Amino acid sequence: MSLESTTVGAPAVTRSAHRWWALGVLALAQFLVVLDASIVNIALPALGTQLHLDTAALAWVITAYVLPFGGLLLLGGRLADRYGHRRVFLIGVAGFVVASAIAGLSVSGGMLLAARAVQGASAALLAPASLALVTQLFVTGRDRAKALGVWGAVAGIGSAAGVLLGGVLTALLGWQAVFFVNVPVGVVVLVAIPFLVGRDPAGDRQRMDIAGAATITAGLTALVAALSFAGQLGWASPVTLGTSAAALALLAAFVLVERRAAHPLVPFAFFRNRDAATGNIVMLLAGGATTALFFALSVYLQEVLGYDALTAGISQLPLAGSLVVIAAVVPALIAKLGLRPTLVAALVVFAGGMLWLAAAGPHASFVGGLLGPSILIGAGLGAGFITATQLAVDGATAQDSGLASGLVNTSQQIGGALGLAVLGSVAAARTTAGLSAGDPAATAVSDGFSLLFVGTAVLAIIGAVVVVLLRQRRTGA
Repeated sequence: MSLESTTVGAPAVTRSAHRWWALGVLALAQFLVVLDASIVNIALPALGTQLHLDTAALAWVITAYVLPFGGLLLLGGRLADRYGHRRVFLIGVAGFVVASAIAGLSVSGGMLLAARAVQGASAALLAPASLALVTQLFVTGRDRAKALGVWGAVAGIGSAAGVLLGGVLTALLGWQAVFFVNVPVGVVVLVAIPFLVGRDPAGDRQRMDIAGAATITAGLTALVAALSFAGQLGWASPVTLGTSAAALALLAAFVLVERRAAHPLVPFAFFRNRDAATGNIVMLLAGGATTALFFALSVYLQEVLGYDALTAGISQLPLAGSLVVIAAVVPALIAKLGLRPTLVAALVVFAGGMLWLAAAGPHASFVGGLLGPSILIGAGLGAGFITATQLAVDGATAQDSGLASGLVNTSQQIGGALGLAVLGSVAAARTTAGLSAGDPAATAVSDGFSLLFVGTAVLAIIGAVVVVLLRQRRTGA
């Protein structure tokens, strides 16, 4: 296999002559990570029945994955920068495959939750390492834009496909299939990557910022836990309040540590790049919107409209299809309109689709109430994830590529936990009020989700405003 070296001065991965094949395999691994955050939703009822898990325990099937994933992403990115992106990526994939197999073989709730936790920790290693590899395989120019376009599309497609595949696999093969599907795909990734991507040298061996790593990992884990508890127990719960206080204290300690560290885990100067700051803010908001959307949509389709798991999954084909189509043309749109205008347009389209969906109601038909919003939402997601990802990682040096990748993934995961907790609480309060007023159950639940869908539109509009306001001073672009 012939290899061409990277740009001067960058301790980057050697650029493979088969880098487009490498991109496909790396994107496949990222697809599994994103997919696993949503594919389980539709399988939860069947899973809970067989493993005898109540509603609170079922929520932890999601939380057990999100907690280590969101909490360890920054550490995972820095470990990849130090010990080699390909090496850390392969370790993460191997852990993910093994944990997925154990999850599918689970015979108890405890066994399943432990496997989900290992899945999340493994994802925190492979996700930032894989994006860092992409940014080093495609350093500049149109090829880089296309590669990051593929990568951003994968984030949206994975979320949408989770609802689709979760329904199909659960209906045809049982809930175990939503975990077993990761195994053969992960094995393909493990076998292919060593042939497609050269071994990158380890980064500088300066002293690791142990205190920074410990405080940010514990702080982010506590924050994700607090947001999850808020959605499950309420914001006034002592558990939620105590975990929130711990998160704030740990994150404050992290800031103090980083200001004094000789080699900080997260150099705050990184955020002086307004493109990086803007991309991460938008990804935070987009993560909140999409996580809340796909959770609510799964329940809305089954509990309000009466779809079974298979029908609920198939009904997401227009959303996934429009996402794939728009992903193919986004690089051309960016070249013609610019990165920021394309991102603003994507967020506005997504918001329009969400407001349209909010008006669907408890008796919506597929063609009259779901098809149009699904197409707009898919188009907005596809273009939004692509452009936000590119904005967040552009400008990062090779030495900080793992950090940049870890940050954008962290923003998405923390945003997802925050969005689900806040908007889920709003929807639950509206549903409870409707039931108390004597509304039929379907109407009350539908009204609650309508409010949630409006909330996701608001997050998208806020993101668009941020993109307009936070421009790079030096270019005004």
